Amino acid sequence: MTTTEQPAGAHREPPLKRVIGPKLLVLFVIGDILGTGIYATTGNVAGKVGGALWLPFVIGFVVAILTAASYVELVGKYPKAAGAALYTQKAFKVPFLTFIVAFMVMCSGLSSASAAARAFSGDYLSEFTEGAVPPTLVAILFILALAALNLRGVSESVKTNVVLTLVELTGLAIILSIGAWAVLTGEGEPSRLGEFQATGTGYALLTSVLGATALGFFAFVGFEDSVNMAEETRDPARTFPRAIFTGVAVTGTIYVLVALVSSLLVDYRVLEESSGPLLEVVKAGGVDFPPKLFALIALFAVTNSALINIMMASRLCYGMANERILPRAMGRVLAGRRTPVAGIVFVSLLAVGLVSTGEIEGLGDTTAFLLLCVFAVVNIAVLVLRRDRVDHPHFRTPTVLPVLGAITALILASPLADRDADVYIRAGVLLAIGIGLWAVNKLVMRARGEESPAEREKS
Repeated sequence: MTTTEQPAGAHREPPLKRVIGPKLLVLFVIGDILGTGIYATTGNVAGKVGGALWLPFVIGFVVAILTAASYVELVGKYPKAAGAALYTQKAFKVPFLTFIVAFMVMCSGLSSASAAARAFSGDYLSEFTEGAVPPTLVAILFILALAALNLRGVSESVKTNVVLTLVELTGLAIILSIGAWAVLTGEGEPSRLGEFQATGTGYALLTSVLGATALGFFAFVGFEDSVNMAEETRDPARTFPRAIFTGVAVTGTIYVLVALVSSLLVDYRVLEESSGPLLEVVKAGGVDFPPKLFALIALFAVTNSALINIMMASRLCYGMANERILPRAMGRVLAGRRTPVAGIVFVSLLAVGLVSTGEIEGLGDTTAFLLLCVFAVVNIAVLVLRRDRVDHPHFRTPTVLPVLGAITALILASPLADRDADVYIRAGVLLAIGIGLWAVNKLVMRARGEESPAEREKS
């Protein structure tokens, strides 16, 4: 019995609607990657590395491409909504590991959405409110509004994503135009581009760069979210390769250019102190562009990041429930709308908890850490699953790429990447919650004499 089969007579939720085509998926991937990372954490990355702000984004781009190649191969072979959890189960057939990977992916989406909510309530919003509204309250209301939009349907959510993606691309185009003008007019300090914050030993420089890269990698996460939309995408084996590679290439190029412009125009110490670092670039660029208008664009950008991450996490809950990794009730679909209502409510409540207890840098670094751990597993899984043949054509990545992907992911997730202790604590607490949830589900299924499809396959 395969991991998607169910016993005769078992209750099955209706399938998800296949409404996402090639162009929509490309914009979905770009919109998912762009957003909070570059709009909100650029200053934090600068604080870790210094004026050589571009370097962590170049390294992050390489790591993202390596792992994206593994995801492209796997989603072509197994076009199901569960993503990394499905690949882990098929490769290793250890249900507990499958659950941990799935839960880490879900939590990474929630910490990412929470970082976006915090960014929404920060300096960009202060351009309009002057800090009159409590940031935590704004962040909570923001999460609840996105949950309501997700309940309306994937078509509405993805179409909203397209609009917001175009808006955030406009904002970054403004930054690049300001940078081009600065270069032409001789503005800025080119010497900053080679300036490193770390002093002393080579080890200090190494950990500084790795720490900045690990945090900067938060800006690249998102391509892995798209594989959880596989059951809502038309012809996923053909659609995903171009969409993911195009999305990572476009965003990687934009990120490096934006980092160059930011460091050229603004001292890294100024960037570090702002939760709206690109607003500082606009103000320092020597171009008469209204800061409020750019702040509005930035608010749309972080909204887009949060929207897609809430969407991803809820679909992952749906996929895990269908695999009986989570209780069956978590796969409940809203009648008429055919959206995963139980998953949306569950992940939104967790996101509210995260925004109430974390700040942008810590939440962003938590996202990157969780996903780097998952990416290491996925890169190994793609090699293990080479022995599993499927009866349809799909993309196959060169073997060296997942090998390098696993190594680089493990290095960036290790203590070599200088990160605050609260990142490990937050990740540990989230994993403890996951293990507790897994144990409860296990006990309930055992009491009912049930097995998950993964357990049946293993036996």
